[in-house]
Amino acid sequence: MSSGSTLPRRALGRRLRDLRLAAKKSQLAAAVTIEISKQGVGRMEDGEPVRVCTAQFRELLQFYGADEAACTEVLGLLQEARAAKGDPANGWWRAYSDVVNPHFDHFMGLEQASSRMTTFQLTLLPGLLQTPAYRRWIMQTTEPNISEVDRERHLELIARRQRRLVEDPDFSLDLLLSESALRHQVGGRTVMSGELRHLLDVEEMPNVSVRVVPFSVGAYPGLVVQSFTLFDFPLLRASRLSEPPVVFVEGYTGALFLEDERMVQRYKGAVADLRRVALSEKDTRLLVRQIAEEYAS
Repeated sequence: MSSGSTLPRRALGRRLRDLRLAAKKSQLAAAVTIEISKQGVGRMEDGEPVRVCTAQFRELLQFYGADEAACTEVLGLLQEARAAKGDPANGWWRAYSDVVNPHFDHFMGLEQASSRMTTFQLTLLPGLLQTPAYRRWIMQTTEPNISEVDRERHLELIARRQRRLVEDPDFSLDLLLSESALRHQVGGRTVMSGELRHLLDVEEMPNVSVRVVPFSVGAYPGLVVQSFTLFDFPLLRASRLSEPPVVFVEGYTGALFLEDERMVQRYKGAVADLRRVALSEKDTRLLVRQIAEEYAS
């Protein structure tokens, strides 16, 4: 394993697997095409280091019938994986100006690959739980010049992401939420009333847990930690090993993807601290319903 970030390599492996499955090709057929072992293809798709040159990647993409956009995406990920190989500073510790880039949206890749998302939010509801009206206000605020066409595409993307909560029983969402996220009138009282009633509906799902940290607890570590998302992943297909968790921290102009074990453990400790001060799921529902009724009155 290299000392640099493994995230680009893991993202590359997931994309290659998706292309192979879409082309209805076996790992053995892919291996024969580029003259490596079947196990090598499996390790490559699991994001593990494999000696494969650029020409072999191009041949594999041709075998999968990948279009120009997919080829550009894969070769871009390959370049990033190689750039991150030896120096963590050149890897994933960098800001992104656009976290919804259709080719290199690693947050989306992590979200789709994860089996569990644990997220703490101080001020806003996460995308997986946002209503269209709530999301529209956010876009109007952060991207006032966005076209109506692009705005609708963003809303379609959110809707597709949210379907996983319903369609994938192996995926779970654990939301820890500051009461302030319920009190800030994002889009106005009517929008918030609809958003909180939607939250009440979603938290009835067996794979969704919502717990609120109320104002009554006073100061608590989450105020210092700020908002973050912890991704946990299922076992790797080829090796049956556990893929290391990743923490995502978003800012106004960029984001960080953290995979250093010591940093991830600190965020896991923050999750434990937040759970100790958060309301139970039952008491959370009572508080959310109360605030929703206040907005509706």
